[in-house]
Amino acid sequence: MEGRTFFIVDVFAERKYAGNQLAVFPEGGSFTDEEMKLLARETNFSEVTFIMPGRSGEGGFNVRIFSLDEELPFAGHPSLGTAYIIQRQFIKEEAPQIILNLPVGPIPVDITYRSGEPDTLFMRQAQPSFGEIINPAAVAEVLNIDTSEIDARYPVQEVSTGLPFIIIPLKRLQVQSKIKVNIDRFFSLVETVEAKSIYVFCPETYDSRNDLNARMFDYYNGIPEDPATGSAAGCLAAYLLKYRYFGAGGIDLRVEQGTEIKRPSLLRVRASERGGRMEINVGGRVIPVAEGRLL
Repeated sequence: MEGRTFFIVDVFAERKYAGNQLAVFPEGGSFTDEEMKLLARETNFSEVTFIMPGRSGEGGFNVRIFSLDEELPFAGHPSLGTAYIIQRQFIKEEAPQIILNLPVGPIPVDITYRSGEPDTLFMRQAQPSFGEIINPAAVAEVLNIDTSEIDARYPVQEVSTGLPFIIIPLKRLQVQSKIKVNIDRFFSLVETVEAKSIYVFCPETYDSRNDLNARMFDYYNGIPEDPATGSAAGCLAAYLLKYRYFGAGGIDLRVEQGTEIKRPSLLRVRASERGGRMEINVGGRVIPVAEGRLL
């Protein structure tokens, strides 16, 4: 694997070492599947991406995403981070949109620029699906909170825009910030549903400029807590729109995540509905951290 370049970027970050780090390998065609899996484990990020040779008739870039344990059909921050590297390393001009060809389907990534450099990237997510509604008492036991702290106006429900999450609406930041996950209860719950990750949110925030605070727990995949989760934020946007959490009409929100684990991240979510279909976009900034070559 001599001489192959890789890049490390922070996604959903306002500064270095805040959001969700990602390793991107532009020369994905030079790796075997086993090497990709090994690199994903060795880098020890939540995901690693590989840009593959060849492009679709629409000009999309073929991309594969690996977690520590498996190849993923879709993931949020890897899509944004990879699009950033494609713009910087392949296109090298102000392209307003880049298409990523993922197993889940084509994912458009829209890019705004500041002084010629990518500023905010937004990715279009797949049409959401709404799954099982879950007993609030069961998730309260998982989170070690009182059931009364769950906002009973809205359901606890599985939502997916490519990856499923259990979305849980809480009332207060004070309670959300002190969650202590009961690991045994967590595994008992996720073994009964499709979703393997929990995403909680509340309308109180640490920063008054933001609209929601969120936390994500993924013990099933070996991630106790993720500082920023694009795919989960897309599910949250669909949930908020479906249940009119902010009233009728579309949403354009700033979601803070990762503060409790000292990696404050900021995600942007936009959602609208027309003709019975939702358009879900998740975005944020990408900051380059490092680059190197495999020896």
